[in-house]
Amino acid sequence: MIFAIILLVLLGISFLFNLVSMAGNALRGGRSGSSRASSGPRLEEVVKEDNDSPNKIAVIEVSGIITSGNIDQSGFNRVEVLRAELRRAMDDDRVKAVLLKVDSPGGEVMAADEMHHALNEFQTKSSKPIIASMGSLAASGGYYISAPCRWIVASDLTITGSIGVILSSYNYRGLMDKVGVLPQTYKSGKFKDMLSGSREPEQITPEEKAMVQRLIDETYGKFKRVVQDGRDKANQQNKTQGRALVSDWADYADGRVLSGTEAYKLGFVDEIGYFKDAVARAEVIAGISKANLVEYQQRFDLSDIFRLFGKSDAKKIKIDLGMDLPRLEAGRLYFLSPTVLQ
Repeated sequence: MIFAIILLVLLGISFLFNLVSMAGNALRGGRSGSSRASSGPRLEEVVKEDNDSPNKIAVIEVSGIITSGNIDQSGFNRVEVLRAELRRAMDDDRVKAVLLKVDSPGGEVMAADEMHHALNEFQTKSSKPIIASMGSLAASGGYYISAPCRWIVASDLTITGSIGVILSSYNYRGLMDKVGVLPQTYKSGKFKDMLSGSREPEQITPEEKAMVQRLIDETYGKFKRVVQDGRDKANQQNKTQGRALVSDWADYADGRVLSGTEAYKLGFVDEIGYFKDAVARAEVIAGISKANLVEYQQRFDLSDIFRLFGKSDAKKIKIDLGMDLPRLEAGRLYFLSPTVLQ
């Protein structure tokens, strides 16, 4: 009974808090003239650097493994949060540019492609430029999401490149034979158990290997098109100020990692510099003299906690080891730098 009373009190407080928040959002929406109904993560604007300016540059950070599977305490994944941040920047007339801080070794193909699409769509619809500021690592999928940006800034020590696709599978049949476990598989077609780790290695036919390689090659071909289209479009907009891809750039898109200096020489990035240089470049491209730097942080309340009780993921315990470990799944395609696999 005591627990039920406490729960009802908390629910009541959450209801009142959400009611006041909704009223405030409605009033703000009315004042800004925006009638778009917001959905997804609830974001609050936080001033990162106040330069006493009416203009803003929205700083959006993408760090760690790019994935659509990791759900945070709000119930939204990183792709959904990115889309919400871009919507917020698009709806705010005072935001003149977006600064994308990338510090990622890459990740899932689908998640990276969704982010790429969202960034490309934002620039097309809003006409607001996105400037990428690469951190210590912006490789593979990290470069994939940087490619559509109007301008790319990297440090000379940034690790980037690693343009390629990887698919991993593990064969544990030898271990099964040692412990006396015999798999029995029933399938509807001869290729239904492709990449199964319980098969004898010699049972994998050349035809199957060719099919998997075609899948890799198709995805890799799209990666190269994303790089080509993004850099060509940026070069047309930047004209002589930016960097164009060298004629043999595809020879360097073979999975190798590049330093920021090498990437600059090959035309994969436009400028060698740091975060402050990316800010200065964003102001130049946006045609403003100075701007306040703002970030969007997720707002949580008690309703988020209660909502998570209905999720199976809420039963999992996350241990923070101070670093993001890649959780690679067999049979899944990744834009991932080999530096995280060592």
